[in-house]
Amino acid sequence: MAKSSFDLLPDATLPSSLSTSDDNIWAGLKQAIALSSGFQRWQNEHKFDDDLCEIGLDCQVRRYLRETLETLAY
Repeated sequence: MAKSSFDLLPDATLPSSLSTSDDNIWAGLKQAIALSSGFQRWQNEHKFDDDLCEIGLDCQVRRYLRETLETLAY
């Protein structure tokens, strides 16, 4: 599969220029996404993925969003 522009972005880092307001917005979005049925189904589908077990919720949500957007791009 060809690399997407999402592959160029690091999973665990946010730009240091984000404001406290941006951090709060991301925290709220992350929690809403984590509670969604789509994210929970994705987690269940990946529960045997060793890499997923070792990363935190922030990275899991980012990976979920990246995979979802890549799927929608087709």
